[in-house]
Amino acid sequence: MFRNIKNTLSRSTAMKASVVAGLAVAALATGIPAVVSNSYADAVNVQAPQVPSFANVVDAVSPAVVSVRVESRINPVADEDDSFGLGRGFDDLPDDHPLKKFFKQFEQQQQGRGQQKGQNQQKNSEDGKGRLRPVAQGSGFFVSEDGYIVTNNHVVSDGAAFVVVLNDGTELDAKLVGKDSRTDLAVLKVDPKGKKFTYVGWADDTKVRVGDWVVAVGNPFGLGGTVTAGIVSARGRDIHSGPYDDYIQIDAPVNKGNSGGPTFNLNGQVVGINTAIFSQSGGSVGIAFAIPATTAKDVVTDLIKTGTVSRGWLGVQIQPVSKDIAESLGLSDASGALVVSPQDGSPGQKAGIKNGDVVTAVNGEPVKDPRDLARRIGAMQPGAKVEVSLWRDGKPQSVTVELGSLPADQNQASNDDSQPNQPQQPSSEKALADLGMTVGPSDDGKGVAITAVDPDSDAADKGIKEGEKITSVNNQQISNAGDIAKVIEQAKKDGRTRALFQIQSDDGSRFVALPINAG
Repeated sequence: MFRNIKNTLSRSTAMKASVVAGLAVAALATGIPAVVSNSYADAVNVQAPQVPSFANVVDAVSPAVVSVRVESRINPVADEDDSFGLGRGFDDLPDDHPLKKFFKQFEQQQQGRGQQKGQNQQKNSEDGKGRLRPVAQGSGFFVSEDGYIVTNNHVVSDGAAFVVVLNDGTELDAKLVGKDSRTDLAVLKVDPKGKKFTYVGWADDTKVRVGDWVVAVGNPFGLGGTVTAGIVSARGRDIHSGPYDDYIQIDAPVNKGNSGGPTFNLNGQVVGINTAIFSQSGGSVGIAFAIPATTAKDVVTDLIKTGTVSRGWLGVQIQPVSKDIAESLGLSDASGALVVSPQDGSPGQKAGIKNGDVVTAVNGEPVKDPRDLARRIGAMQPGAKVEVSLWRDGKPQSVTVELGSLPADQNQASNDDSQPNQPQQPSSEKALADLGMTVGPSDDGKGVAITAVDPDSDAADKGIKEGEKITSVNNQQISNAGDIAKVIEQAKKDGRTRALFQIQSDDGSRFVALPINAG
Protein backbone atom coordinates (compact mmCIF):
# COMPACT_ATOMS: atom_id res chain seq x y z
CA MET A 1 0.00 0.00 0.00
CA PHE A 2 2.81 2.42 0.96
CA ARG A 3 4.64 1.52 -2.23
CA ASN A 4 1.58 2.31 -4.46
CA ILE A 5 1.13 5.66 -2.74
CA LYS A 6 4.77 6.44 -3.33
CA ASN A 7 4.57 5.56 -7.05
CA THR A 8 1.44 7.69 -7.49
CA LEU A 9 3.13 10.64 -5.82
CA SER A 10 6.16 10.20 -8.04
CA ARG A 11 4.05 10.25 -11.22
CA SER A 12 2.16 13.32 -9.99
CA THR A 13 5.40 15.12 -9.23
CA ALA A 14 6.81 14.25 -12.64
CA MET A 15 3.68 15.59 -14.35
CA LYS A 16 3.91 18.86 -12.40
CA ALA A 17 7.56 19.18 -13.34
CA SER A 18 6.74 18.65 -17.02
CA VAL A 19 4.06 21.34 -16.93
CA VAL A 20 6.43 23.82 -15.28
CA ALA A 21 9.15 22.99 -17.77
CA GLY A 22 6.70 23.43 -20.65
CA LEU A 23 5.59 26.83 -19.35
CA ALA A 24 9.18 27.89 -19.05
CA VAL A 25 9.96 26.83 -22.64
CA ALA A 26 6.85 28.60 -23.86
CA ALA A 27 7.83 31.72 -21.99
CA LEU A 28 11.27 31.73 -23.51
CA ALA A 29 9.88 31.16 -26.96
CA THR A 30 7.55 34.14 -26.66
CA GLY A 31 10.19 36.38 -25.09
CA ILE A 32 8.41 36.66 -21.75
CA PRO A 33 10.85 36.51 -18.75
CA ALA A 34 10.46 33.24 -16.85
CA VAL A 35 10.27 33.55 -13.04
CA VAL A 36 9.98 30.24 -11.12
CA SER A 37 10.24 30.31 -7.26
CA ASN A 38 9.54 27.86 -4.39
CA SER A 39 7.02 28.74 -1.64
CA TYR A 40 7.52 27.44 1.98
CA ALA A 41 5.09 27.42 4.94
CA ASP A 42 6.06 29.15 8.23
CA ALA A 43 7.62 27.02 11.00
CA VAL A 44 5.33 25.86 13.79
CA ASN A 45 5.08 28.39 16.59
CA VAL A 46 2.49 27.69 19.29
CA GLN A 47 1.50 30.56 21.54
CA ALA A 48 0.82 28.78 24.87
CA PRO A 49 1.10 29.71 28.57
CA GLN A 50 4.65 29.16 29.76
CA VAL A 51 5.29 26.89 32.79
CA PRO A 52 7.15 28.78 35.56
CA SER A 53 10.87 28.05 35.44
CA PHE A 54 12.81 26.64 38.40
CA ALA A 55 16.03 28.27 37.19
CA ASN A 56 16.00 31.13 39.69
CA VAL A 57 15.56 28.73 42.61
CA VAL A 58 18.30 26.43 41.31
CA ASP A 59 20.74 29.30 40.76
CA ALA A 60 20.21 30.47 44.34
CA VAL A 61 20.43 27.13 46.19
CA SER A 62 22.97 25.15 44.15
CA PRO A 63 26.05 26.63 45.88
CA ALA A 64 24.68 25.38 49.22
CA VAL A 65 24.27 21.75 48.04
CA VAL A 66 27.27 19.42 48.20
CA SER A 67 28.21 15.88 47.28
CA VAL A 68 29.42 13.71 50.16
CA ARG A 69 32.10 11.09 49.58
CA VAL A 70 32.61 8.59 52.39
CA GLU A 71 35.74 6.51 52.86
CA SER A 72 36.43 3.62 55.22
CA ARG A 73 39.64 1.96 56.33
CA ILE A 74 40.05 -1.48 54.81
CA ASN A 75 42.76 -3.80 56.15
CA PRO A 76 43.88 -5.91 53.19
CA VAL A 77 43.89 -9.64 53.76
CA ALA A 78 46.57 -11.67 52.08
CA ASP A 79 45.38 -14.43 49.80
CA GLU A 80 45.74 -17.94 51.15
CA ASP A 81 47.97 -18.73 48.18
CA ASP A 82 49.57 -15.81 46.36
CA SER A 83 51.12 -18.06 43.74
CA PHE A 84 48.91 -19.05 40.83
CA GLY A 85 50.19 -22.63 40.82
CA LEU A 86 51.52 -22.25 37.31
CA GLY A 87 54.60 -24.30 38.19
CA ARG A 88 52.60 -27.31 39.33
CA GLY A 89 52.85 -30.28 37.01
CA PHE A 90 56.35 -29.39 35.89
CA ASP A 91 58.20 -31.08 38.77
CA ASP A 92 58.94 -34.11 36.63
CA LEU A 93 60.80 -32.05 34.08
CA PRO A 94 64.60 -32.10 34.08
CA ASP A 95 66.23 -29.48 36.30
CA ASP A 96 67.84 -27.80 33.30
CA HIS A 97 64.55 -27.60 31.37
CA PRO A 98 63.77 -23.96 30.41
CA LEU A 99 60.11 -24.19 31.50
CA LYS A 100 61.02 -25.56 34.93
CA LYS A 101 63.57 -22.78 35.49
CA PHE A 102 61.05 -20.16 34.36
CA PHE A 103 58.30 -21.28 36.76
CA LYS A 104 60.70 -21.62 39.68
CA GLN A 105 61.76 -18.02 39.20
CA PHE A 106 58.09 -16.96 38.91
CA GLU A 107 57.15 -18.71 42.17
CA GLN A 108 60.08 -17.09 43.99
CA GLN A 109 58.92 -13.65 42.82
CA GLN A 110 55.37 -14.38 43.98
CA GLN A 111 56.57 -15.55 47.40
CA GLY A 112 58.56 -12.32 47.80
CA ARG A 113 55.51 -10.25 46.99
CA GLY A 114 53.44 -12.24 49.44
CA GLN A 115 55.95 -11.66 52.23
CA GLN A 116 55.98 -7.90 51.55
CA LYS A 117 52.18 -7.87 51.49
CA GLY A 118 52.08 -9.70 54.83
CA GLN A 119 54.53 -7.21 56.35
CA ASN A 120 52.38 -4.31 55.16
CA GLN A 121 49.28 -5.98 56.55
CA GLN A 122 50.97 -6.52 59.94
CA LYS A 123 52.13 -2.89 60.00
CA ASN A 124 48.62 -1.66 59.23
CA SER A 125 47.21 -3.86 61.99
CA GLU A 126 49.77 -2.65 64.51
CA ASP A 127 49.20 1.07 63.93
CA GLY A 128 45.42 0.62 63.61
CA LYS A 129 45.40 2.03 60.11
CA GLY A 130 44.34 0.59 56.82
CA ARG A 131 43.90 1.82 53.31
CA LEU A 132 41.11 4.36 52.84
CA ARG A 133 38.65 3.25 50.20
CA PRO A 134 35.40 4.87 49.05
CA VAL A 135 32.40 3.05 50.51
CA ALA A 136 29.49 5.42 49.87
CA GLN A 137 28.37 8.56 48.10
CA GLY A 138 25.55 10.83 49.05
CA SER A 139 24.41 14.42 49.21
CA GLY A 140 24.19 17.18 51.79
CA PHE A 141 23.72 20.91 52.22
CA PHE A 142 25.09 23.81 54.25
CA VAL A 143 22.92 25.14 57.08
CA SER A 144 25.38 27.76 58.27
CA GLU A 145 27.97 30.03 56.72
CA ASP A 146 30.72 28.56 58.90
CA GLY A 147 30.55 25.07 57.40
CA TYR A 148 27.94 22.85 59.08
CA ILE A 149 26.48 20.34 56.62
CA VAL A 150 23.38 18.15 57.00
CA THR A 151 23.20 14.68 55.45
CA ASN A 152 21.78 11.22 56.24
CA ASN A 153 23.10 8.96 58.99
CA HIS A 154 23.05 5.97 56.64
CA VAL A 155 25.39 7.84 54.28
CA VAL A 156 28.13 8.42 56.87
CA SER A 157 27.55 5.62 59.38
CA ASP A 158 30.35 3.35 58.07
CA GLY A 159 32.82 6.13 57.30
CA ALA A 160 36.24 6.89 58.72
CA ALA A 161 36.91 9.92 56.53
CA PHE A 162 34.63 12.33 54.68
CA VAL A 163 35.09 14.62 51.71
CA VAL A 164 32.51 17.12 50.50
CA VAL A 165 32.53 18.39 46.95
CA LEU A 166 31.10 21.84 46.28
CA ASN A 167 29.14 22.64 43.14
CA ASP A 168 32.23 24.32 41.65
CA GLY A 169 34.27 21.13 42.11
CA THR A 170 36.19 22.22 45.22
CA GLU A 171 36.91 19.29 47.56
CA LEU A 172 37.05 19.83 51.32
CA ASP A 173 37.79 17.42 54.15
CA ALA A 174 35.01 17.17 56.72
CA LYS A 175 34.64 15.77 60.20
CA LEU A 176 31.62 14.07 61.72
CA VAL A 177 29.95 16.24 64.37
CA GLY A 178 27.14 13.87 65.33
CA LYS A 179 24.52 11.47 64.00
CA ASP A 180 21.11 10.17 64.98
CA SER A 181 20.04 6.75 63.71
CA ARG A 182 16.42 7.14 64.83
CA THR A 183 15.77 9.98 62.37
CA ASP A 184 18.57 9.04 59.94
CA LEU A 185 20.25 12.43 60.24
CA ALA A 186 23.89 13.44 60.59
CA VAL A 187 25.94 16.65 60.68
CA LEU A 188 29.39 17.19 59.14
CA LYS A 189 31.68 20.20 59.54
CA VAL A 190 34.28 21.66 57.19
CA ASP A 191 36.90 24.25 58.07
CA PRO A 192 35.85 27.50 56.38
CA LYS A 193 39.37 28.97 56.54
CA GLY A 194 37.92 32.45 56.49
CA LYS A 195 35.39 31.67 53.77
CA LYS A 196 31.65 32.14 54.20
CA PHE A 197 29.59 29.41 52.60
CA THR A 198 26.23 29.88 50.94
CA TYR A 199 23.67 28.16 53.13
CA VAL A 200 19.92 27.50 53.10
CA GLY A 201 17.18 27.80 55.71
CA TRP A 202 14.31 25.62 56.86
CA ALA A 203 10.75 25.88 55.60
CA ASP A 204 7.66 25.52 57.77
CA ASP A 205 6.65 22.19 56.27
CA THR A 206 3.36 22.21 58.19
CA LYS A 207 2.19 24.73 55.59
CA VAL A 208 3.23 22.56 52.66
CA ARG A 209 0.25 21.15 50.82
CA VAL A 210 -0.12 18.05 48.69
CA GLY A 211 0.30 19.25 45.12
CA ASP A 212 2.87 21.98 45.86
CA TRP A 213 5.91 22.15 43.58
CA VAL A 214 9.24 20.98 45.01
CA VAL A 215 12.79 20.82 43.64
CA ALA A 216 15.27 18.10 44.67
CA VAL A 217 19.00 18.76 44.33
CA GLY A 218 21.65 16.12 44.91
CA ASN A 219 24.30 13.71 43.67
CA PRO A 220 22.49 10.74 42.06
CA PHE A 221 24.78 7.84 41.11
CA GLY A 222 27.79 10.06 41.83
CA LEU A 223 27.08 12.26 38.81
CA GLY A 224 27.37 15.49 40.78
CA GLY A 225 24.91 18.35 41.14
CA THR A 226 21.63 17.26 39.57
CA VAL A 227 18.23 18.96 39.75
CA THR A 228 14.83 17.28 39.48
CA ALA A 229 11.36 18.67 40.06
CA GLY A 230 7.98 17.32 41.08
CA ILE A 231 5.18 17.82 43.56
CA VAL A 232 4.37 16.80 47.10
CA SER A 233 2.47 13.54 46.65
CA ALA A 234 1.45 12.82 50.25
CA ARG A 235 2.21 13.65 53.87
CA GLY A 236 2.59 11.66 57.08
CA ARG A 237 3.91 8.52 55.40
CA ASP A 238 4.92 5.61 57.63
CA ILE A 239 7.50 3.39 55.88
CA HIS A 240 8.20 1.33 59.03
CA SER A 241 11.77 2.55 59.37
CA GLY A 242 11.43 3.69 62.99
CA PRO A 243 9.17 5.10 65.69
CA TYR A 244 9.34 8.64 64.31
CA ASP A 245 8.18 7.95 60.76
CA ASP A 246 6.36 11.00 59.38
CA TYR A 247 7.74 11.34 55.88
CA ILE A 248 6.82 13.71 53.07
CA GLN A 249 6.31 11.77 49.84
CA ILE A 250 7.41 13.48 46.61
CA ASP A 251 7.42 12.43 42.96
CA ALA A 252 10.56 14.33 41.95
CA PRO A 253 12.98 11.69 40.58
CA VAL A 254 15.31 10.69 43.43
CA ASN A 255 17.91 7.94 43.06
CA LYS A 256 20.87 6.38 44.84
CA GLY A 257 23.23 9.16 45.84
CA ASN A 258 20.42 11.66 46.49
CA SER A 259 20.31 10.53 50.12
CA GLY A 260 20.92 13.46 52.44
CA GLY A 261 20.13 16.00 49.74
CA PRO A 262 17.51 18.72 50.20
CA THR A 263 14.06 19.16 48.70
CA PHE A 264 13.22 22.84 48.26
CA ASN A 265 10.05 24.83 47.90
CA LEU A 266 9.92 27.60 45.30
CA ASN A 267 11.25 30.06 47.89
CA GLY A 268 14.51 28.12 48.14
CA GLN A 269 13.76 26.82 51.64
CA VAL A 270 14.35 23.21 52.69
CA VAL A 271 11.04 21.37 52.94
CA GLY A 272 12.59 17.98 53.62
CA ILE A 273 15.71 15.81 53.41
CA ASN A 274 15.61 12.96 50.90
CA THR A 275 16.24 9.69 52.68
CA ALA A 276 14.50 6.77 50.97
CA ILE A 277 12.82 5.66 47.75
CA PHE A 278 10.33 2.97 46.89
CA SER A 279 11.67 0.94 43.99
CA GLN A 280 11.78 -2.65 42.81
CA SER A 281 14.56 -1.91 40.32
CA GLY A 282 16.80 0.38 42.36
CA GLY A 283 15.93 3.41 40.23
CA SER A 284 13.32 6.10 40.61
CA VAL A 285 9.70 5.18 40.05
CA GLY A 286 8.35 8.51 41.27
CA ILE A 287 7.99 7.63 44.95
CA ALA A 288 10.54 9.20 47.28
CA PHE A 289 10.42 10.05 50.98
CA ALA A 290 11.85 13.09 52.74
CA ILE A 291 12.34 13.83 56.45
CA PRO A 292 10.17 16.88 57.25
CA ALA A 293 12.03 20.10 57.94
CA THR A 294 10.35 20.57 61.33
CA THR A 295 11.72 17.21 62.50
CA ALA A 296 15.17 17.75 61.00
CA LYS A 297 15.59 21.28 62.34
CA ASP A 298 15.37 20.26 66.01
CA VAL A 299 17.60 17.21 65.57
CA VAL A 300 20.23 19.15 63.63
CA THR A 301 20.26 21.89 66.27
CA ASP A 302 20.95 19.31 69.01
CA LEU A 303 23.66 17.60 66.96
CA ILE A 304 25.46 20.89 66.32
CA LYS A 305 25.30 21.89 69.99
CA THR A 306 26.17 18.60 71.70
CA GLY A 307 26.75 15.95 69.03
CA THR A 308 23.84 13.92 70.41
CA VAL A 309 20.06 14.14 70.59
CA SER A 310 18.20 14.21 73.92
CA ARG A 311 14.70 12.75 73.88
CA GLY A 312 12.05 12.20 76.47
CA TRP A 313 11.33 8.60 77.42
CA LEU A 314 8.09 7.09 78.70
CA GLY A 315 9.27 3.49 78.67
CA VAL A 316 6.19 1.58 77.53
CA GLN A 317 5.67 -0.85 74.68
CA ILE A 318 2.63 0.23 72.66
CA GLN A 319 0.51 -0.86 69.72
CA PRO A 320 -2.34 0.66 67.68
CA VAL A 321 -5.95 0.57 68.83
CA SER A 322 -8.03 -1.20 66.18
CA LYS A 323 -11.81 -1.00 65.95
CA ASP A 324 -12.07 -4.46 67.49
CA ILE A 325 -9.79 -3.50 70.37
CA ALA A 326 -11.68 -0.25 70.92
CA GLU A 327 -14.97 -2.15 71.09
CA SER A 328 -13.54 -4.69 73.50
CA LEU A 329 -12.42 -1.90 75.84
CA GLY A 330 -15.55 0.18 75.54
CA LEU A 331 -13.84 3.02 73.68
CA SER A 332 -15.95 5.02 71.27
CA ASP A 333 -13.06 5.76 68.87
CA ALA A 334 -10.25 3.57 67.56
CA SER A 335 -7.51 6.04 68.52
CA GLY A 336 -4.73 6.34 71.07
CA ALA A 337 -1.92 3.93 71.93
CA LEU A 338 -2.53 0.64 73.71
CA VAL A 339 0.10 -0.19 76.35
CA VAL A 340 1.32 -3.74 75.85
CA SER A 341 3.71 -3.58 78.78
CA PRO A 342 5.69 -0.95 80.70
CA GLN A 343 9.42 -1.57 81.04
CA ASP A 344 10.68 -2.40 84.50
CA GLY A 345 11.85 0.75 86.24
CA SER A 346 10.69 3.01 83.43
CA PRO A 347 9.07 6.43 84.06
CA GLY A 348 5.77 5.04 82.84
CA GLN A 349 5.81 2.12 85.24
CA LYS A 350 6.81 4.33 88.15
CA ALA A 351 3.86 6.61 87.37
CA GLY A 352 1.48 3.66 87.48
CA ILE A 353 0.86 2.98 83.79
CA LYS A 354 -0.18 -0.65 83.31
CA ASN A 355 -0.49 -3.09 80.47
CA GLY A 356 -3.91 -2.75 78.86
CA ASP A 357 -4.10 1.01 79.46
CA VAL A 358 -4.81 3.17 76.43
CA VAL A 359 -2.94 6.47 76.27
CA THR A 360 -5.52 8.89 74.90
CA ALA A 361 -3.85 12.28 75.41
CA VAL A 362 -0.62 14.01 76.50
CA ASN A 363 -0.95 17.35 78.27
CA GLY A 364 -4.54 17.49 77.10
CA GLU A 365 -3.71 16.99 73.40
CA PRO A 366 -5.38 13.88 71.92
CA VAL A 367 -3.07 11.06 70.80
CA LYS A 368 -3.92 9.65 67.37
CA ASP A 369 -1.81 6.51 67.35
CA PRO A 370 1.48 5.04 68.65
CA ARG A 371 3.57 7.06 66.19
CA ASP A 372 1.92 10.25 67.37
CA LEU A 373 2.67 9.36 71.00
CA ALA A 374 6.29 8.44 70.22
CA ARG A 375 6.89 11.72 68.36
CA ARG A 376 5.36 13.83 71.12
CA ILE A 377 7.27 12.19 73.94
CA GLY A 378 10.48 12.15 71.91
CA ALA A 379 10.19 15.87 71.24
CA MET A 380 10.15 16.65 74.98
CA GLN A 381 13.19 17.03 77.16
CA PRO A 382 14.17 14.44 79.78
CA GLY A 383 12.95 15.52 83.20
CA ALA A 384 9.83 17.21 81.87
CA LYS A 385 6.62 16.44 83.75
CA VAL A 386 3.69 15.56 81.54
CA GLU A 387 0.07 14.65 82.18
CA VAL A 388 -0.81 11.38 80.49
CA SER A 389 -4.51 10.64 80.03
CA LEU A 390 -5.47 6.96 80.13
CA TRP A 391 -8.47 4.76 79.46
CA ARG A 392 -8.51 2.02 82.07
CA ASP A 393 -11.25 -0.42 83.13
CA GLY A 394 -13.85 1.38 81.06
CA LYS A 395 -13.25 4.88 82.42
CA PRO A 396 -10.77 7.75 81.97
CA GLN A 397 -7.88 8.36 84.33
CA SER A 398 -4.72 10.46 84.30
CA VAL A 399 -1.22 10.19 85.72
CA THR A 400 1.72 12.58 85.92
CA VAL A 401 4.95 11.23 84.48
CA GLU A 402 8.43 12.67 84.86
CA LEU A 403 10.06 11.69 81.58
CA GLY A 404 13.38 9.92 81.53
CA SER A 405 16.11 10.05 78.89
CA LEU A 406 15.71 7.69 75.94
CA PRO A 407 18.38 4.99 76.33
CA ALA A 408 20.71 4.22 73.47
CA ASP A 409 19.70 0.57 73.66
CA GLN A 410 16.01 -0.07 74.13
CA ASN A 411 16.24 -3.82 74.53
CA GLN A 412 13.79 -4.77 77.18
CA ALA A 413 14.99 -6.84 80.09
CA SER A 414 13.26 -10.19 80.30
CA ASN A 415 12.09 -11.74 83.54
CA ASP A 416 13.66 -15.17 83.77
CA ASP A 417 12.17 -16.02 87.15
CA SER A 418 10.33 -19.30 86.80
CA GLN A 419 7.54 -20.75 88.83
CA PRO A 420 6.45 -24.35 89.23
CA ASN A 421 3.78 -25.50 86.85
CA GLN A 422 0.32 -25.20 88.30
CA PRO A 423 -2.32 -27.83 87.68
CA GLN A 424 -4.84 -26.99 85.01
CA GLN A 425 -8.19 -26.06 86.52
CA PRO A 426 -11.55 -27.15 85.12
CA SER A 427 -12.75 -24.78 82.39
CA SER A 428 -15.60 -24.09 80.07
CA GLU A 429 -14.87 -26.17 76.98
CA LYS A 430 -17.60 -24.33 75.11
CA ALA A 431 -15.97 -20.93 75.69
CA LEU A 432 -12.64 -22.16 74.38
CA ALA A 433 -14.31 -23.87 71.42
CA ASP A 434 -16.01 -20.61 70.51
CA LEU A 435 -12.60 -18.95 70.51
CA GLY A 436 -11.17 -21.63 68.22
CA MET A 437 -8.34 -22.49 70.58
CA THR A 438 -7.29 -25.13 73.05
CA VAL A 439 -4.94 -24.27 75.88
CA GLY A 440 -2.77 -26.00 78.42
CA PRO A 441 -0.34 -25.17 81.25
CA SER A 442 2.54 -22.91 80.29
CA ASP A 443 6.12 -23.95 80.98
CA ASP A 444 6.76 -21.04 83.36
CA GLY A 445 3.35 -21.03 85.01
CA LYS A 446 2.51 -17.58 83.63
CA GLY A 447 -0.64 -17.52 81.59
CA VAL A 448 -1.67 -20.49 79.48
CA ALA A 449 -0.02 -22.06 76.46
CA ILE A 450 -1.96 -22.27 73.19
CA THR A 451 -1.80 -25.93 72.18
CA ALA A 452 -3.94 -25.76 69.03
CA VAL A 453 -5.72 -23.19 66.84
CA ASP A 454 -8.64 -23.94 64.54
CA PRO A 455 -7.49 -22.72 61.09
CA ASP A 456 -11.05 -21.57 60.31
CA SER A 457 -11.41 -19.54 63.52
CA ASP A 458 -11.19 -15.82 64.20
CA ALA A 459 -8.12 -16.53 66.31
CA ALA A 460 -6.31 -17.92 63.28
CA ASP A 461 -7.44 -14.95 61.17
CA LYS A 462 -5.91 -12.65 63.78
CA GLY A 463 -2.55 -14.41 63.53
CA ILE A 464 -2.68 -16.36 66.79
CA LYS A 465 -0.55 -19.48 66.53
CA GLU A 466 0.10 -22.70 68.38
CA GLY A 467 2.98 -22.31 70.83
CA GLU A 468 2.13 -18.76 71.85
CA LYS A 469 0.76 -17.84 75.27
CA ILE A 470 -2.28 -15.99 76.60
CA THR A 471 -1.22 -13.92 79.60
CA SER A 472 -4.32 -11.81 80.18
CA VAL A 473 -7.89 -11.35 79.00
CA ASN A 474 -9.52 -7.92 79.28
CA ASN A 475 -6.46 -6.83 81.28
CA GLN A 476 -7.02 -9.52 83.91
CA GLN A 477 -4.20 -11.96 84.52
CA ILE A 478 -5.12 -15.57 83.83
CA SER A 479 -3.47 -18.79 84.91
CA ASN A 480 -5.78 -21.41 83.46
CA ALA A 481 -8.62 -21.94 81.00
CA GLY A 482 -11.20 -21.46 83.76
CA ASP A 483 -10.00 -17.90 84.27
CA ILE A 484 -10.56 -17.23 80.57
CA ALA A 485 -14.12 -18.51 80.75
CA LYS A 486 -14.90 -16.34 83.79
CA VAL A 487 -13.60 -13.18 82.14
CA ILE A 488 -15.54 -13.89 78.97
CA GLU A 489 -18.78 -14.46 80.90
CA GLN A 490 -18.33 -11.18 82.70
CA ALA A 491 -17.70 -9.42 79.38
CA LYS A 492 -20.96 -10.84 78.04
CA LYS A 493 -22.82 -9.54 81.09
CA ASP A 494 -21.30 -6.11 80.46
CA GLY A 495 -22.70 -6.15 76.94
CA ARG A 496 -19.36 -6.63 75.22
CA THR A 497 -19.11 -8.56 71.97
CA ARG A 498 -15.33 -8.84 71.99
CA ALA A 499 -12.63 -9.64 74.52
CA LEU A 500 -9.06 -8.37 74.54
CA PHE A 501 -6.40 -11.10 74.68
CA GLN A 502 -2.76 -10.40 75.46
CA ILE A 503 -0.65 -12.79 73.41
CA GLN A 504 2.99 -13.52 74.23
CA SER A 505 5.35 -14.91 71.59
CA ASP A 506 9.08 -15.05 70.95
CA ASP A 507 8.75 -11.71 69.14
CA GLY A 508 7.19 -9.97 72.14
CA SER A 509 3.73 -9.22 73.44
CA ARG A 510 0.67 -7.90 71.60
CA PHE A 511 -3.06 -7.45 72.09
CA VAL A 512 -5.71 -9.12 69.94
CA ALA A 513 -9.47 -8.54 70.15
CA LEU A 514 -11.55 -11.69 69.55
CA PRO A 515 -15.32 -11.95 69.15
CA ILE A 516 -17.13 -13.76 71.97
CA ASN A 517 -20.41 -15.61 71.65
CA ALA A 518 -23.04 -13.32 73.12
CA GLY A 519 -25.63 -16.11 73.21
